[in-house]
Order: sequence, then structure tokens, then C-alpha cells
Amino acid sequence: MIALLLNLLLAIAWAALSGSTSAHNLVLGFALGALALFLVREPFGSKAYLWRLWAITSLALLFIKELAMSAIKVATTVLSPKMNLKPGIFAFPLTVDRDFEITLLANMITLTPGTLSVDVSDDHKTLYVHALDCADPDAIRRDIANGFERKIMEAFR
Repeated sequence: MIALLLNLLLAIAWAALSGSTSAHNLVLGFALGALALFLVREPFGSKAYLWRLWAITSLALLFIKELAMSAIKVATTVLSPKMNLKPGIFAFPLTVDRDFEITLLANMITLTPGTLSVDVSDDHKTLYVHALDCADPDAIRRDIANGFERKIMEAFR
């Protein structure tokens, strides 16, 4: 996190020195700051910083993709004349164990149309999820584990 803050400060310094605070100039300053931190490497610009930045970007892109795909699926289901749905609640065993990671996963599931995080067990090992169509809960568990949960672990560990 210190590297991200330092990178943001370098971007702001770039904007101040260049005399322009336009969006593209700030992005250029952020990219130049990331390059400078990569070249310095120790202690702030390690490869881990750039990897984490990429992993967080990858997580955000996955969320946007899943958001769009599930919105289309829910809209198609709602507009179809015959809704053959089996709503239900299933237990999702958590691999993530930090409060931040559990909260992020629960929020991503809730924000995705067709699913809703209901509760977390007291021992923080199970997340209860309501699905609009729970005909195959094992497939939904696999999708969550191989999608959001895996990307969260890549980004924040």
C-alpha cells in the first residue's frame, strides 16, 4: 500500500511539474511513477507492487465481465415466457480467511445480479449465498471459487 501511495504522489508531482492536471497527464504521471518505482525496486518498487497492481486490475475486469454476463442472464430469464427457476440458498466454503477478503467476496457476489450474500458463519469458514437459480449449486460454488475468490487471493496475498 505504501508503494501505491508513493506512486500516486509521484503522479501528482508529475502533474504539478508539467503544469497540467488533465486526466491523461495524471495517467501518464502514474505510469511514469510506476516505472520509476520498478527501476528503484528496493524498498518501494518491488515487482510485487506491479504484480499486485495487475492482479487488482484483473479482479476489477473479472467483476465487470461477470456483472455484464449475469445481468444478461437474469434479463433473459425474466423476459422468457417460461421461468423454470429453482431459487435457493447454498453454503459456500470459504478459502479466504481475512475479514477484508470475505467482505469483498460477499459484496462482489451481492452486486452480481442473480446472487445475494445472506450470511457468514460465526467461524468465518462458510458464506451463505442465495441464488436466483440454484438448480446446480456445485457449479455455482466452482464458479465463485475459480473466479472471484481466486482473483481476490491473487490480488491481496
